[in-house]
Amino acid sequence: MSITLITGDCMKVLPSFSDESFDCAVLDPPYNETALTWDRWPPGWPTAVRRVLKRTGSMWVFGSQRMFLERIGEFAGWRFAQDVIWEKHNGSSFKADRFKRVHECALQFWRDDAPWAGVYRKPQFTNDATARTIKTRGQTPHTGRIGNDVNYRTVEGGPRLQRSVIFARSEHGRAVHPTQKPIEIVEPLLLYSCPIGGAVLDCFAGSGTVGVVAQRHGIDATLIEGDQKFVAIACQRLGLDRGAAA
Repeated sequence: MSITLITGDCMKVLPSFSDESFDCAVLDPPYNETALTWDRWPPGWPTAVRRVLKRTGSMWVFGSQRMFLERIGEFAGWRFAQDVIWEKHNGSSFKADRFKRVHECALQFWRDDAPWAGVYRKPQFTNDATARTIKTRGQTPHTGRIGNDVNYRTVEGGPRLQRSVIFARSEHGRAVHPTQKPIEIVEPLLLYSCPIGGAVLDCFAGSGTVGVVAQRHGIDATLIEGDQKFVAIACQRLGLDRGAAA
């Protein structure tokens, strides 16, 4: 398992990678929704990522509905697979005349020249099913016996397919990056789309959360980040020597 952290503009770095180098990508691009200097969409990145993704691979992209609708043309060459909603414990109130937004979206795409049947995927399960008691009747009328005897049995809680709405506390108050995602929302997406021992790409690495999750599970990660300040923070979180960030 290796973690590679590259300092630079992803649109200049991505051309240096060979075709079909990665099993998946987990990305949190700038949404281009504010006047902040760092919140600028790099044109053409979905096409650049498509080239370096294996035909068995897929990518998860965090964003708002506004972002995806305004940039839909840049996702040519991709097919939409599914969406996950990250529900936060708090939210933003930029507009006083709208609902308070307490969620973000994560959309999964795969290459349009590959069949979905061949795309790697490992459905995720949670252990939060609730034990419950169910009621059953003994004999039914069509057997010739009509009775009122009732049986009760307990169905234990256990694993169930993870829901598409995932609650995870935001990193507000402890984040080292302005748009830092919690491990609890990144982890199921990465494990769903990348085999253990595979390779994930994050070309908007920020503080390195995708790398942190990859380290936990024996997945190779290549991270690209243009801001030197956040490269230093990512190195610290990942236990990397500062000189290891190329």
